[in-house]
Amino acid sequence: MTLETDGEARPASRRPLRVLQVVQRFFPELGGTETHVAEVTRRLVAVDDIDVTVLATDRSGTLPRRDEVDGVRVVRRRSWPRDADLYLSPGVWSVITGGDWDVVHFQGVHTFVPIIGMAAARRAGLPYVLTFHSGGHSAPSRSRVRALQWRAITPLLRGADRLIAVSRFERSAFSASTGIEPGRFTVIPNGGALPPVPEGLRPVPGRIVSSGRLEKYKGHHRVIEALPLVQRDVPGAHLVVLGGGAYEPELRALADRLGVAGSVTIKHLPPADRAAMATELASAAVMAAMSSYEAHPVAIMEAVAIGLPVVGADVAGTGDLVEDGLVTGVPHDAAPAQVAAALVEELRASATLDGPRPLPEADLPTWDACAAAVADVYRDIGRSRGLL
Repeated sequence: MTLETDGEARPASRRPLRVLQVVQRFFPELGGTETHVAEVTRRLVAVDDIDVTVLATDRSGTLPRRDEVDGVRVVRRRSWPRDADLYLSPGVWSVITGGDWDVVHFQGVHTFVPIIGMAAARRAGLPYVLTFHSGGHSAPSRSRVRALQWRAITPLLRGADRLIAVSRFERSAFSASTGIEPGRFTVIPNGGALPPVPEGLRPVPGRIVSSGRLEKYKGHHRVIEALPLVQRDVPGAHLVVLGGGAYEPELRALADRLGVAGSVTIKHLPPADRAAMATELASAAVMAAMSSYEAHPVAIMEAVAIGLPVVGADVAGTGDLVEDGLVTGVPHDAAPAQVAAALVEELRASATLDGPRPLPEADLPTWDACAAAVADVYRDIGRSRGLL
C-alpha cells in the first residue's frame, strides 16, 4: 500500500521524516484513541518517507519500556496515578527533548500527556501536531471544567504547526472555545473497519446492540429505559451491551427494576479481538448509540461499514453522521418513547430482509484515507521546515 498522495515522491537520498506519535496509552490497552493510533501507525510503517515511533505511558509499571506492535516501535514511560486517567508522566518530557524527531504528533487532549509533551516540544524547538480526540465524562464536575481547561492550554495549541479535528463538530467546538480560527484546523475523520463477517451470519431478530465503555455518559441506560417500550411492539426484542466498566452494577439494577433483566446481556470483549466485535455487530438488527459526547465515534463507523443501521443521539460528532445520512438521529434529550419508536422502525425493517444486509452506498471514511491524510500533514510540515 502507498500513502504518497501528494503526487511527489521523496528523493531517495533524503532520509525519512522521523515522527513521534504520543498517546496516553497503547496496545494492549485500547480505546477509541488507541484504536486510531494503532490503525494509522501500522499503515505509516509501510511508507518509505516516514519513520514513525509511538510514545505511550504505562500506569501499571509492568509493560515493556521498549516494544514493537504490528511493526511499529513503541516506547513507554511510567505514569501516575495508577487508577485514574490523569496520566502524569515526567518521562514524556525527556523522550521528546532527547530524541532526534522531525515532527511530534500528540494524540488526545484530555490528560497531562499532551500538556507536558507540547511544552517539551516548544522547549526543544520541534514542530508539533495535535489531534484532539475529545470525549465526554460521566462526572459533571469534570465536564464543567473542560472550557477552562481548553482556555488554559490555548497558548500551547496556538503553537502547533497543525491542529487536527476528527469531525466538523470538533473543529467548530474547539475553535469556539479557544478563539483559534477554523482555518487552523484540518478535519481528518476516523475510519471504520472490521475483519470480514463470518459467511452466512444473519442478524438475530429483535437484537439491539449498544457498544462502548460502561460509563453513564455513554448512554447505555437510555437504551435499557427504552427496551420495555420496544418489546410492546417487537416481542422478543433484547439488548446486548458490549463493554466493561464501573457502571455495570447500575445498568443491571436498572434492567431489573424495569423488568427486562432477562433481555439484557452485558459482554466485555477483549479490545484487540476485532473478529469478535465483527461477529457481535453482524448478529444485531440495529445499533443504539445514545452517548452524550463522541468526537467521531469509531464504534458507529464500524457498524455503518458492515451495513448495520444505527439509531444515535443527534449530538456532538454523532450529529455529523446524522447530518451525512449515515445515522438515524433522535434528539439528544429524547424521551424513552422517542428512542423506542426509532429502534422499532429499524427492527421491523431488518425483519423484512431476505439475504445479506445491504452495505451503505455512501463513500465512508477509511483508515487508509485517514493515514494518507495524516502522512500529508507530516510532509507539509517537512516541506515548510526545509526537511523535504
